[in-house]
Amino acid sequence: YGRWLFGIVDAPFRPNDGVSTKPGQLQWVTDITYIPTGEGWLYLAVIVDLCSRFAVGWAMSERVTDDLTLDALGMALARRRPAAGLVHHSDRGSQYASGDYQRLLEQHGIVCSMSRRGDCWDNAVAESFFATVKVELVHDAAWATRAAARTELFDYLELFYNGQRRHSALGYLSPRAFERRREQAALAT
Repeated sequence: YGRWLFGIVDAPFRPNDGVSTKPGQLQWVTDITYIPTGEGWLYLAVIVDLCSRFAVGWAMSERVTDDLTLDALGMALARRRPAAGLVHHSDRGSQYASGDYQRLLEQHGIVCSMSRRGDCWDNAVAESFFATVKVELVHDAAWATRAAARTELFDYLELFYNGQRRHSALGYLSPRAFERRREQAALAT
C-alpha cells in the first residue's frame, strides 16, 4: 500500500487515473488556495465531487487553519450526507492530516486518500478547479477587502460555477444540471 504518514496510506486512489462519472462512485477531491485582497490573503478551501464537479463544500478564512478545512468538510457532509465508502482525496497538508480532520472522516466512514509526497498531479482535479476560479474570477479582480472577495467568491461558487458553468467532462452541462439529469435517470430505472 505504499508509505505511511500519520497512519494514512499514500494515494490508494488517484483521481486522475480513470475518472468516472458513474453515479454511486463517490469520490471527493479537496485543496486550499489563496486569494489576494487589499487586506492580505483570503484562503479558500473547496471540496469538489469528482463525478459531477459540484463544489459540495467550501470555506474561507484569513488564515490557513484546521478550522478552514473542517468547515469545508462540514458543509460537504451537511449537503451530501454521503454513504460510508466515499473516497476523500487531498494533498498531504497538515490540515488534512490533522487528528480532528481524520476523526471526522472516520466517523462518517469516509476513506482517506492522500497524494504522493511532492506530486501535485495526484490532485489534478482540485488544482484544475482552482486554476479555473483564478482565470475566470480572481485574476481580473482587485478586491480592497476580504469581505468583498468573500461576496464575489460566494456568488461565483454557488451561482455561477455550480449552477451555470458548463464542463466538457459533463457533456457541456453545469454541475447542477448534470446532477439533476443523473437523479432523473436514477428515478426512471
